[in-house]
Amino acid sequence: MNKIAITLVVIVALIFGASSTLFVVDQRQVGVIYALGEIREVVTEPGLKFKLPPPFQNVVFLDRRVQTLDSPETRPIFTAEKKSLIIDWLIKWRIAEPRQFIRNNGVDFRTLEARLAPVVQAAFNEEITRRDVKGVLATERDKVMNDVRNRLADEAKSFGIEILDVRIKRVDFVADITDAVYRRMQSERQQVANELRAQGTAEGEKIRADADRQREVIIAEAFRDAQKIRGEGDAKASALYADSFGRDPQFAQFYRSLEAYRATFRSKADVMVLDPSSEFFKAMRGNTTPSR
Repeated sequence: MNKIAITLVVIVALIFGASSTLFVVDQRQVGVIYALGEIREVVTEPGLKFKLPPPFQNVVFLDRRVQTLDSPETRPIFTAEKKSLIIDWLIKWRIAEPRQFIRNNGVDFRTLEARLAPVVQAAFNEEITRRDVKGVLATERDKVMNDVRNRLADEAKSFGIEILDVRIKRVDFVADITDAVYRRMQSERQQVANELRAQGTAEGEKIRADADRQREVIIAEAFRDAQKIRGEGDAKASALYADSFGRDPQFAQFYRSLEAYRATFRSKADVMVLDPSSEFFKAMRGNTTPSR
């Protein structure tokens, strides 16, 4: 029994010892082998690897995938025209030199990010202060990001990393300036609206005046044409009367007398006091008989 127990202990010890000498490097990782606190080897190829058992050698793993660092805080940056801007940024990075990375930052990524964030912020400060607001917001936005990336290239080597991309997520004014800009924009829009209303009112008055003028012209022309037509009708009527009366003067006199009677006795309420023997009643007395 003692021999069997001893054998089992030896087997377990061998298995444990063998397992402590083997490790697997994932394709998303980098394996770093330590020997008495010093880096002995960096394993970048994935697969099953061998090392000495602890405490002679230990292995740590670093993530070799692309990492993202966002701006930890928003601090105002002054432009060339002394305007304060709030810049939110992010950078994409990954480990390029594992040995250099561990020497400067250890194996904790948070240590690197705490040291790298001020460096990135300083690079943005340098680029923003050289440009005006319009350049940062629109015309030179891409150039700002490229220049920041170039500035970080040398700094990144000392950290053992590679900067893959630099992006500006948001550019905004500080609160006081934002309110002032909004008020100015509102004032400008109100001014434009007032100008448009004034132009509309003036155009409306112009249209109404033109319509009134055209109406007066149309009415005057219609009245002129009506008077012309009426005059032509009266002339034709007079010509017809003259021609008819010229052929028979007695009938003409008789007709005029009837017209005079019709005009005089138009209303039953009219009262006239005349001498029956007057010339006015000559046609009624039958002294004048129209010819046929």
